[in-house]
Amino acid sequence: MTKSKKICFVIMGFGKKTDLSTGKTLDLDKTYKNIIKPAVEKAGLQCVRADEIQDSGLIDKSMYALLMHADLVVADISTYNPNAIYELGVRHAVRPYSTLIIKEQEGTIPFDLNHNRIFHYAHLGDDIGVDEAKRCKDALVEMIESLLTNELIDSPLYDYIQDIEPPKLTDKEYHRIIGDLSAKEESIFAISERAKHCMVDSDFIEAARLWEKAEGLVPNEEYFTQQHALAKYKSKDPTEISSLTDALQIIEKLNPDGDTNDPETLGLTGAIYKRMWQTTGDNEYLKRAIHYYGKGFQIRRDYYNGENYALCLNIAASIETDVEVKTYYKISAKKARQDILEILAYLSEEESPQSINKWPYATLANCYFGIGDNKEGLKYEKVYLDLVETEWEKESYFESKKMLIKLIEGN
Repeated sequence: MTKSKKICFVIMGFGKKTDLSTGKTLDLDKTYKNIIKPAVEKAGLQCVRADEIQDSGLIDKSMYALLMHADLVVADISTYNPNAIYELGVRHAVRPYSTLIIKEQEGTIPFDLNHNRIFHYAHLGDDIGVDEAKRCKDALVEMIESLLTNELIDSPLYDYIQDIEPPKLTDKEYHRIIGDLSAKEESIFAISERAKHCMVDSDFIEAARLWEKAEGLVPNEEYFTQQHALAKYKSKDPTEISSLTDALQIIEKLNPDGDTNDPETLGLTGAIYKRMWQTTGDNEYLKRAIHYYGKGFQIRRDYYNGENYALCLNIAASIETDVEVKTYYKISAKKARQDILEILAYLSEEESPQSINKWPYATLANCYFGIGDNKEGLKYEKVYLDLVETEWEKESYFESKKMLIKLIEGN
């Protein structure tokens, strides 16, 4: 550990998380990489997130030691990750000051936290805008410097009960627990970053191996399980149907048949079943795809699930022999697309695209193609293609578009 540098411990979720109060999915890694870490390092501190603790076997002990000892804690409570909220409570219990709470600007704030000073930032979903990242970084640097200089009480516990003393952790015990934080070669953060690069390069076999490793280190982290399932599903290794079966077993850890309302889990389960139908021709898999996509759309009004729900309904209509059921499928697909266009109407009001989240534009394009408005479909398709980075994402889009156009023309 670099003894000359003060330590900032960052409390937050990893990867993509959905705020259930808004239905908005945020890539929290982008918040860390684009706002928190550069601001902390510019302020002269060593920045450590829980997934950067090298020895995963000591992660619980290390977490408590850092919550007690860190010169600064930054707690991002966006999406109300339960681990982050719990760790913030521990920090407030053991340190009277030097805790900074930040949150994405949308959604409500729990009663127990709404009296705390909270720094807000705007998140686009897949990323942080360049101007917003700069604004937040500059503002956070000033706040950090002020917190470390003034030592004003920011813990509600020590504010309300002023005669208690915080617990102590000796330097010897701290260093025994933490070890060398500068050695991060096998940290979860490093593993997940390598996995993301493999996904971009379409090396899904290696990506699946890395996501499985990350999942094993943090078994309760849904994001790693979701990415493991996605990479395995895309790998087609050793065969396509075996990889899909394996992916299904992985995603079932998140209980898509139970009370989950996470749109990522439901959408991925639907995608696996849709691909199983395409691979085997077994219509039972199509019915299951409709079920999971429909659940994700109806519960969370998630546009990705809605778009695929509509597509699968059109597929079901094309192979249905009962006239009344066929009509029901078609009407339901049309209604779903109309609902999605209302959900994403704010994007159509922009003079030029302001979001760098590509998926809403892909969804808009397919919805317009689905209702026969090719002009608007091509308009949003161009926006999507300008934003997309990987070949496999382009291939997936055009595969769905080709299927959709064929179904629409067949009707």
